[in-house]
Amino acid sequence: MKLALFLFILLPFFISCTSSDEVESPTSPIENSDELYFPPLNNSVWESITLSELGWIEDNLQPLLNFLEEKDSKAFIILKNGRIAVEWYADDFSATENWYWASAGKTLTSAIVGIAEQEGYINLNNQTNNYLGDGWTNMNLTHEDAITVLNQLTMTSGLNDLLFDCTDPVCLFYKADASTRWAYHNSPYTLLQDVVSNGTSQTFESYFNSTLRDKIGMDGTWFGTNNYNNVYFSTARSMARFGILMLNKGTWEDEEVLNEFYFTAMTNTSQNINKSYGYLWWLNGKESYMLPGSQEVFIGTLIPNAPTDLVAGLGKNDQKLYVVPSQDLVIIRLGEIADEDSLVPITFDNELWQKINALIGL
Repeated sequence: MKLALFLFILLPFFISCTSSDEVESPTSPIENSDELYFPPLNNSVWESITLSELGWIEDNLQPLLNFLEEKDSKAFIILKNGRIAVEWYADDFSATENWYWASAGKTLTSAIVGIAEQEGYINLNNQTNNYLGDGWTNMNLTHEDAITVLNQLTMTSGLNDLLFDCTDPVCLFYKADASTRWAYHNSPYTLLQDVVSNGTSQTFESYFNSTLRDKIGMDGTWFGTNNYNNVYFSTARSMARFGILMLNKGTWEDEEVLNEFYFTAMTNTSQNINKSYGYLWWLNGKESYMLPGSQEVFIGTLIPNAPTDLVAGLGKNDQKLYVVPSQDLVIIRLGEIADEDSLVPITFDNELWQKINALIGL
């Protein structure tokens, strides 16, 4: 696969991309570049910033792009304070095409749960059967009653994760008491969307569109089948918009979309079993971590080469949404699986951050 770099050369070494129906960049110098920038909702303009303006090491850009190509990437974006510093697409992809978020989209569901709570439709400490009714699992009522919305958000439902995606009650067996076991499990996560739908008396997608997507200018839609994971598809720039919202702790310009109290809880350790997991967000810089499909606790930080305050949405086949508050960065990677033979899901993350650090000069 050849690199397909869409260069919008306004200043030397400026890296961006555009198309006739996509975002244009300003021709005048950026003022107040240290302030967080919010691209207009109509997608007509998205400010960019050059690598030279940032003081980054321009010679290290091409090795990063070569690495992305080698790893079957489709799209890659780096935002600095909301402005596009790097934007790259593979030659069989473009800025206007949609791609699946996979489990990186869990971060969207987490945000919507928080919005529904702040609007008074649900309560995280309520029993899940308040919203789904008794018998939503195959457990006895005592064990089912113990599961809360918070358990669904933190992967501590106690349900057996053997049938990973199925949400039929017949698939949802008891494994451990709620809050005593962390296990990465799609089924109780997926049912959070029914919790929101039943709590708000709206379809999940309708509520999502009106309270989040449309407020920050995202595109995209949810796709799924009955009783299986519902996955979000959008452009890379829409994922980047969500990243900006998270970088600003839930506020878009002057509008609080998600309150900061929930945002803080969402992006910090949510239980004492997997220290590197919040409310469906992965957290870097913690003393230990667990991984999907395993009950082993690994000592050390999740992505050693990444900043310690990084929070991430991580999806199947290496869909990545990185937010780094200390560096005002949002980074997006969409594409095919990077390492078919890797036994450790975060190996690619660590290698990618080595390249990113070289570009930034860290």
